[in-house]
Amino acid sequence: MHAPLLTLFCVLAAVVGQEPDHSHGCAQGSCYPATGDLLVGREKNLKASSTCGMRRKEPYCIVSHLQDEKKCFDCDSRRPYNPVYNTINHRIENVIAAFKPHRKKSWWQSENGKSDVFVQLDLEAEFHFTHLIMTFKTFRPAAMLIERSADFGRTWQTYRYFSHDCATTFPGVSQGPSRNINDVLCESRYSDIEPSTEGEVIYRVLDPSIRIEDPYSPSIQNQLKITNLRVNFTKLHTLGDNLLDPRAEIKEKYYYAMYELVVRGNCFCYGHASECAPIDGIRDDIEGMVHGRCVCNHNTKGLNCERCDDFHNDLPWRPAEGRSTNACKKCNCNGHSSQCHFDMAVYLATGNVSGGVCDDCQHNTMGRNCETCKPFYYKDPVKDTRDPQVCIACDCDPDGSQNGGMCDSHTEPSLGMVGGQCRCKANVEGPRCDKCKTGFFGLSPHNPHGCQPCQCDHRGTVSGSSQCDPVSGDCFCKRLVTGRSCDQCLPEHWALSHDLNGCRGCECDVGGALDNHCSMESGQCRCRGHMTGRQCTQVESRYFFMALDHFLYEAELAKMGQGCTRETREHQPGRPATWTGIGFARVPEGGTLEFLIGNIPYSMEYDLLIRYETQMPRDWQDVQITVIRPGPIQTSSPCGNTIPDDNRLTISLPAAARFVVPSQAVCLERGVTYTLRFEFKRYQDANSILNGAADVLLLVDSISLMPRHSSMEIFNAGDAASSSRKQAYERYRCRERAKSVTRPMMTDTCAKLILSMSAIINDGALACNCDPQGSISSMCDVRGGQCLCRPNVIGRRCDQCAPGTYGFGPSGCIACSCSLDGAVTRLCDKFTGQCQCRPGAFGQRCDGCQAGHWGFPSCRPCQCNGHADQCDQRTGACVSCRDNTGGDKCDRCANGYYGNPVLGKASSAQCRPCPCPEGPNSGRHFAASCYQDNRDRQVICNCNQGYTGPRCEECAPGYYGNPSQPGGHCQPCQCNNNIDMSDVEACDRHTGQCRKCLYNTEGPDCGVCKSSYFGDASRRNCRKCTCNFLGTERGQCMEREDCVCQRASGQCQCQPNVIGLPCDHCAPNHWNLASGRGCEPCGCDPNNSVTSACNEFTGQCQCRDGFGGKTCTDCQENYWGDPRTQCRACDCDWRGIETSQCNRVTGHCICQQGVSGVRCDQCARGFSGQFPNCQPCHKCFGDWDRIVQDLAVRTKTLAERAHEIQTTGLTGVYEKAFRDLEEKLAQARGIVNARNATAAAVATLMELIEDLRAQIGETTDALNRLERDLTIVQDSNSEASKELSALEREAKELNLTSEQLHRQLDILKNSNFLGAYDSIRSSYNKSRDAERRANESTTTRPSTVSQSADTRRRTERLIAAKKDDFNRINAANKRALGDLNTRAQGLDLKKINEKVCGAPGDAPCGESPCGGAGCRDDEGNRRCGGLNCNGAVAVADNALERAKHAEKELNKAMGEVEGLFSKVADAKTKAEEAKGKAQAALDKATATKNKVERSNNDLRDLIKQIRDFLTQEGADPDSIEAVANRVLELSIPASPLQIRHLADEIKERVRSLSNVDAILQQTQEDVRKAERLLLDAKRARHSAEGVKTTAEAVKQALVDAQTTQASAEKAIARAKADIGETKTRLAQIESETSTSEKDLKDAMDRLGTLGREVSALKTKRANNSMAAARAEETATMARDKANEAKQILDGQLTDKYHEVQQRVDTKAKAVQDAKKRAQHLRDEAKELLRDAQNKLQRLAELEKNYEDNQRRLEGKARQLDGLEDKMKAILSDINKQIQIYNTCQ
Repeated sequence: MHAPLLTLFCVLAAVVGQEPDHSHGCAQGSCYPATGDLLVGREKNLKASSTCGMRRKEPYCIVSHLQDEKKCFDCDSRRPYNPVYNTINHRIENVIAAFKPHRKKSWWQSENGKSDVFVQLDLEAEFHFTHLIMTFKTFRPAAMLIERSADFGRTWQTYRYFSHDCATTFPGVSQGPSRNINDVLCESRYSDIEPSTEGEVIYRVLDPSIRIEDPYSPSIQNQLKITNLRVNFTKLHTLGDNLLDPRAEIKEKYYYAMYELVVRGNCFCYGHASECAPIDGIRDDIEGMVHGRCVCNHNTKGLNCERCDDFHNDLPWRPAEGRSTNACKKCNCNGHSSQCHFDMAVYLATGNVSGGVCDDCQHNTMGRNCETCKPFYYKDPVKDTRDPQVCIACDCDPDGSQNGGMCDSHTEPSLGMVGGQCRCKANVEGPRCDKCKTGFFGLSPHNPHGCQPCQCDHRGTVSGSSQCDPVSGDCFCKRLVTGRSCDQCLPEHWALSHDLNGCRGCECDVGGALDNHCSMESGQCRCRGHMTGRQCTQVESRYFFMALDHFLYEAELAKMGQGCTRETREHQPGRPATWTGIGFARVPEGGTLEFLIGNIPYSMEYDLLIRYETQMPRDWQDVQITVIRPGPIQTSSPCGNTIPDDNRLTISLPAAARFVVPSQAVCLERGVTYTLRFEFKRYQDANSILNGAADVLLLVDSISLMPRHSSMEIFNAGDAASSSRKQAYERYRCRERAKSVTRPMMTDTCAKLILSMSAIINDGALACNCDPQGSISSMCDVRGGQCLCRPNVIGRRCDQCAPGTYGFGPSGCIACSCSLDGAVTRLCDKFTGQCQCRPGAFGQRCDGCQAGHWGFPSCRPCQCNGHADQCDQRTGACVSCRDNTGGDKCDRCANGYYGNPVLGKASSAQCRPCPCPEGPNSGRHFAASCYQDNRDRQVICNCNQGYTGPRCEECAPGYYGNPSQPGGHCQPCQCNNNIDMSDVEACDRHTGQCRKCLYNTEGPDCGVCKSSYFGDASRRNCRKCTCNFLGTERGQCMEREDCVCQRASGQCQCQPNVIGLPCDHCAPNHWNLASGRGCEPCGCDPNNSVTSACNEFTGQCQCRDGFGGKTCTDCQENYWGDPRTQCRACDCDWRGIETSQCNRVTGHCICQQGVSGVRCDQCARGFSGQFPNCQPCHKCFGDWDRIVQDLAVRTKTLAERAHEIQTTGLTGVYEKAFRDLEEKLAQARGIVNARNATAAAVATLMELIEDLRAQIGETTDALNRLERDLTIVQDSNSEASKELSALEREAKELNLTSEQLHRQLDILKNSNFLGAYDSIRSSYNKSRDAERRANESTTTRPSTVSQSADTRRRTERLIAAKKDDFNRINAANKRALGDLNTRAQGLDLKKINEKVCGAPGDAPCGESPCGGAGCRDDEGNRRCGGLNCNGAVAVADNALERAKHAEKELNKAMGEVEGLFSKVADAKTKAEEAKGKAQAALDKATATKNKVERSNNDLRDLIKQIRDFLTQEGADPDSIEAVANRVLELSIPASPLQIRHLADEIKERVRSLSNVDAILQQTQEDVRKAERLLLDAKRARHSAEGVKTTAEAVKQALVDAQTTQASAEKAIARAKADIGETKTRLAQIESETSTSEKDLKDAMDRLGTLGREVSALKTKRANNSMAAARAEETATMARDKANEAKQILDGQLTDKYHEVQQRVDTKAKAVQDAKKRAQHLRDEAKELLRDAQNKLQRLAELEKNYEDNQRRLEGKARQLDGLEDKMKAILSDINKQIQIYNTCQ
């Protein structure tokens, strides 16, 4: 077997390699390394997902013959394999072909019973893979697939599927044959259960049967290229016992075991190498190992010879093809350079001749071939290009010239170039480039443009000009714009734009915002608590702004004086309440109310709103209000100007009003508790009331403290805005609208103003605090805060029941429903619901009488003759009469008792039990009542129905039972009312069995109709069955007129396809009822017949024109062909045919004997003569012809049989014969079982028997010939022979009975002529009636036919109209379903699980260290990720922990910043206090001065008025005297001593304040320092808050990433790989930087290379999901913010963070070491950890060196900015051209 395989593989290698003749080697064309086993030397790169005995010794068994003594063994793979000491190791490295003596003693073996297992080979470079051979120890896998990766495991493609049942295991995968090299197929030849051992699986990448046009094409090369190879075993072969026995030991013999795995290939060198060398780090002393580094020729280099060698880049790199080496060409640099690179754009521009570009040109040269001079040099026209002195230095001013003094490199008049001419910078002019252009300033050598342009923002400058001061560069800003560049708005402005003023005002809400400052970018104002919106004009959800009467105090809850009472008022459904709370305080004249005020949030003046309802016709004239304060008012407090008179108010309450607001406001302070005392002293006209002051009452609803708007700064500041707000407040009557309880909806203007007032008063918005039980939701009305209450619940917070309800709870409150007749009031207890009842009323609602009474509400005692205690509340009827009495008044004996209970007192002897036969409750009382005969004093029983006898001790007729025994009773006989109830013998009186059923019923309960009757026995309508004998099953008819039907419906048991209640006609589309075997299907062709129905008697279908036959499936008479396509006339010669009808299928005519031909127009074989005169040949012709024909038939039969045996096996040839035999046996059995067999049936039976005999004989002969191979069939044949013998005996019996059947049939035909005639006549009448109805349906209009035609036409039009839409939608749906199916099939949960959790998705939860989908730990929590797991979850958890630590450190830093900020704030506060005290003293002195001046002015006015009065002519002496007396009565408010004392005090205060300026001067510097510290602290706080916010955002993003990991794991893994690759390449770039200019040049070149690679990486990352992009962007922002915080906090945070990180890493490492599963994993982890630490340390050193070099390179980098942009554009174009070139080659 191996020899052909070896030959095949050699052929395959020739196809794959297409190697040239080795005689010319690599010099004459392409060359390729030798092919070998890629597994040799790569034991560590080969892994398996499942290996037995890796954690412990595991048993396994083998499937062997019975003679094998040992069937079970142990597997222990914890130690390496040793042919002597450890032979039970079965690791994966055992499969590598070593050609050792113990080859069959070592193998790889998986764990028992595990189906999903993979074996993977990871290569260190790209290789050519040609074929694979696997030799198994056990059964080959029932299903498996081979995959490969060409990008080191990032993506995988399937090579081939293998399965013993491809359609089931891999649905949708093609099974071939293969037409293309890259077809993915499923084949079954390597998946059989045999052989049980040493079975091979062979896979060839390139099928030799497929011709390869171009072996160097990218598709072929890509098909062969691999970096990873994986074999996935997906299904085990078993013997089926695992399905019957679930024990674990059953699985011990089912596993994968492989002797040998061979992966043939060679290193991938693109035809440029004939041998390969080891890659760095790979041993070179391993015999037979195929190494991965090509030893390149043709001027190429690289791991796979994938690029040109140094200085050989003049042509593009290409693979060698056949005789063409495609060698790389040396560059031409004119002797000025030894380095170059290839440029595709240059190559294309030169017509594919040369693409080499020289690098690092010397002798001050540059250009593609170093043919031009470098910048700052120009070419000497008299020297040769290869001369080292060809370039001369420029003589230009380096400060103002481009690129530091570069001049024109050579003279070119067509381009305007003059050799040595200087080129000024963009903003510089002059011969030597030493002056700035207009619009620029500040000539500087460090500026790449020479002079700095005016950095003016066009939006903020006047007229959009970019001009600035030529010296300072200051721009000319608009009115509301500031900044040197006019790019900032003035304070309290935002939105820099092209408007006339440049910026817009913040317009922050005067109350909702803390101030009028906003963000310059977004305009967001700084809002008070729970205020939102850009202008802080909105409240947050679940918050509100207060109404003006928010501070409400209910009078019914106030402290009431003598005579005051609380009056609760019930709310009327559907009508708005005109009061607040639960009611009023009822106050008489002289009454008092005291309100406790303790919730003042803001110190200011408040208007007092009193709501009331007067009960009197006139006004309340005198109501005094007193504000009782807890102590004296401090002069420095907001209410310091309040005098004692301000605490006393006197008002009157008009009778026509419902509320009053005194004109004088009350000043209240925050945090102080007040008492408001109301004294209702005098009613206006109390004497006019009948009882005087005793009947004077007032209902006080509530009081409210309404903030006085005029005392708030937002209304009285004096500026235009406050004046406008005040005018709007008063114009829209905002305060007046809030006074009444029922008020219109608040206008938007008032709402805006009140919102501002509420925000100031409450320092933000107020919480709704809706009661969770009483409110529908937690949301409330933004305007006022009213919550949505449940039924019967009131209050702003929905926290109490409305008056007249009770039971506050989640469903609201329940109405009291107190009875209007029985209750004092409609109100009830708010907890229990108990109403207050009137005398005599009773119950929770006071709606009934007490026990023993009735007649509510006029309750009176019950009249029950002493036999009951209670009676009906409404009627007075007694309830629960005692002493065996009854009646409405317990005035008669109860049923079952007799006597007279009214005669005397109740006693047990009054009503006695009836003896029928025993008393009630005895179990044997069967009378409804009884009475005592007055004459003979005998007790007469009135028996219950069903009982009789003097004591009701017997059952009546129609009843049964045994009432004489204890517990016995009589019950009606259950005979469904089908017996005579007066007949004693109609049913058994003891058992109840029915004996004399009437009305054609029967059964033990007369519940069913008699046999041959049907109907409902319970309704007495049983009728005779009327079954048609021909259509009814024969077993249901005893005689022709006596058939059995369903007893309930009368439905006869019809034969097949017979319908009708009596089974009298065929089902639609059936015929032949007269057959007696049921009706047969018409079988009319739906397209060729007029209707699907046929003649019920003949079965003839009604055919359309051109069609014939019984079922219209043939052509019409004397025609042949396929009626679906075309019918042709029979073309037969009438002289040679038997009948005019030819064969309807072939058109062959039916010829007479001796005639043949299609038309029957020639003599047949074996006949001679001229048609039509055909004569038979000599009889010898017949003998030889039979022999020849027999031999031909036998040869053809043998050939067909051989082909059939080859196709179907040995038994397949006789399957048709067996089926025919079984069918004929079934027909014979059916005929034997038939009762009414006819002569035709007997004849048919005999023919079948003869056929059976012949066929059985032939079959027996054939089975004898195949006896050795078909033993089972022979046994079956013998059994069939026995059955046939029995069948022959039965046939003989049938022969004996056939004559009897003939006679019975003749009798039946002769005797039933009338019945047949009646049946025919009935059918004739039905046919006539059907004809008439058919004619009517076609001739009359509208008819069924015409309606059907109309409906058909409408349907056709509708179908035609909707056909295209339907087809289009259907096609779109099919495509969508196909796409969804493809996408669904492409989903791989295993890979997602591996990416997310870090472990293969097919590992069981108990064995996987990283968990997975559906895995849970011991506590039932989901388990995904963990230590040593590289999934997205582990990465996200690690990042989350680091973010938490960062947040903790930031919080600590924030605390320090807060401390610094508080110190600065304290210093500022002290300075403000000093300033405030000075200002307060100054204000007080000024106020005193103004007060004295006002007093003096008032005094002067008074004196003037007195003087005018005295000097006027009409003044009489009495008036003068009165005025004089009044003047004398006037007294100075203070004595001279007091005035002098006050003056001294003022002087002392002023003197003490004489050093205010000195104090302020001394503290000015401290204030400045404090302000600077405050500014620095704010900046630090802002930065720290930014870092904190960013860290929180990172944390949130990581949490979101963890929750959405199912959709982002793939993107995260790819992003990680790309980032790691980028870091690796960055490290390579950074390691090559140095301090010299040459290293700078190398670094710039490598940066260009890095740019191209980064572009490729960006393209890859563009395919990643948005979740990974957001997470990476957030992490980048966090890193940048952390760097800023690092600079601000002087490195302290970084040191602490590194310390914490180091501790966390140390702890994580300890935990990680503790949980390592095996020794080799721990060693690998340590190795990787050390490698990572070394690389990190190296990266840190390189980063430091890079930063140092970066600072040196900044100066040079400025000069290369323009060139870098051009370089990027050129690189982009090069990449595009490379893609185009690669695609086109």
